[in-house]
Amino acid sequence: MKVKKHTLLLIASLVWIIAGFNILHIGIQTYSNYVNVINILLSLLVFLIFWFMIFSKLVFKHTYRIRNFKEEFHFFLKFFDKKSFIIMVCMITFGVLIRTLHLAPDIFIAVFYTGLGSALFLAGLLFGINYLKFFINK
Repeated sequence: MKVKKHTLLLIASLVWIIAGFNILHIGIQTYSNYVNVINILLSLLVFLIFWFMIFSKLVFKHTYRIRNFKEEFHFFLKFFDKKSFIIMVCMITFGVLIRTLHLAPDIFIAVFYTGLGSALFLAGLLFGINYLKFFINK
């Protein structure tokens, strides 16, 4: 199925918002027994690391790539390149394994997933803003 190139930004937005919400939800559910200033600061640190070192750059890279497509219509999964899909599959796989095999304590899940989920969710929002900017800049 092919979509207009700017629609790829909307698809990326929805994928990242859903992924971010799900991970953030898991983190917040697990947080109930671990809420304290240190853990909140650690979650903030995880968020800042993932946001500034990975996801803000990823949003910029893929938005730029999509906007510079020459053709107007593209396969709907082309919102990412192959490398990004591989990274996403690995992250999902490791995340599921960590939780199902209990490879990390709940406090890690609470702190790490809350920070990571927040960064993913923000990436989804930024993809959505970039989608809306397409119409504003016309």
